[in-house]
Amino acid sequence: MLDITNYINNDFKPFESNQSIAFIQDFFADLTFSHFPVLDEGIYIGSIAADDVVTFDLNKTPKDYKYTLEGFFARSNMIWLDVLEVFAQNRTNLIPVLDETNKYVGYYELNDIVQFFAETPFLREQGGIIIVEKSIKDFSMSQVAQIVETNNGKILGLFISEATTEHVQITIKISLGGMNEIIQTFRRYNYEIISDHQEDSYLNNLKERSDYLDKYLNI
Repeated sequence: MLDITNYINNDFKPFESNQSIAFIQDFFADLTFSHFPVLDEGIYIGSIAADDVVTFDLNKTPKDYKYTLEGFFARSNMIWLDVLEVFAQNRTNLIPVLDETNKYVGYYELNDIVQFFAETPFLREQGGIIIVEKSIKDFSMSQVAQIVETNNGKILGLFISEATTEHVQITIKISLGGMNEIIQTFRRYNYEIISDHQEDSYLNNLKERSDYLDKYLNI
């Protein structure tokens, strides 16, 4: 079983609140982190942003700019999807990690979490991707799963990839089963097929009829 805590990193020590801004500027100049954690007597007080540091007085310290520190973090017991959400919400490539007692234990880097995602069956296993759309009031995740499974399909993963106040799009990765049968069943349940599929007999028939009509009109 994949364990996201294996990706907790301690290659670089967090900044101390009394370190000079000059030192922190040099740190960010050599690395590509968007943020980095700051501790005050061992307590995490927030992350300092690389974009902010360039505007600070070199002789001051993070404590002088405490109001600019960003307080986001991940818990060490979070699942990887929750961690990925913290990355997305804060537009950062580094997240400090705290345990249940708020003790700082390290940090996650975005590249590592993306690599973790790449090791999941959703990306690693071979299969086909279907993107379907339906009105949000009629959408049912259980119905989506039922449609796939009743056509002998096996779901490797699915998620809501787009949503508005009226419609929702669901991306599904499927192994096994007949892709065409699954696609046609979705249509019978009034799902719109957003993705293109060579196996789609409905669209293939439409294309054949269109080609035939073009030939007829050109006679």
